Amino acid sequence: MAFPKIGNLAPAFSLLDQDGKKVSLKDFRDEKNVVVYFYPKAMTPGCTTQACGLRDSKAALKKLDTVVLGVSPDPVSRLGKFIEKQELNFTLLSDEDHAIADKYGCWGLKKFMGREFMGILRTTFIVGKDGRLKHVMDKVKTKSHHDDVLALIKELGL
Repeated sequence: MAFPKIGNLAPAFSLLDQDGKKVSLKDFRDEKNVVVYFYPKAMTPGCTTQACGLRDSKAALKKLDTVVLGVSPDPVSRLGKFIEKQELNFTLLSDEDHAIADKYGCWGLKKFMGREFMGILRTTFIVGKDGRLKHVMDKVKTKSHHDDVLALIKELGL
């Protein structure tokens, strides 16, 4: 499946957050840039590294009028535990049926330890205040993800 086209409106979604409250992409329209990042599973080493980097970048992201939404197929209860354990300061969303990951083109075949399976392809989308997709990061390095996101938002002039 292909990613949504840059310049088009980002695919709309409404998902439950770590507290069971509905969060929609449109909630941020005309107010904030949005980093929508898809990650495979809460509380795993790579996902923890990635999330903690974003947590530690909150002040820099705030200066750029940017919020972070992390999306995974984890149930709401697991998201709350992840936030509590890592003291995360941004919203995590549950996409248990991976419908939104499908819409964004980041649900696909993965290989791990000689096994093939379907899962989240770690991908980040930068959405402007106008609701349009500004950039797709499909080669994500968990250790530098937060720095890469900050550099990209500045480069895009958002």
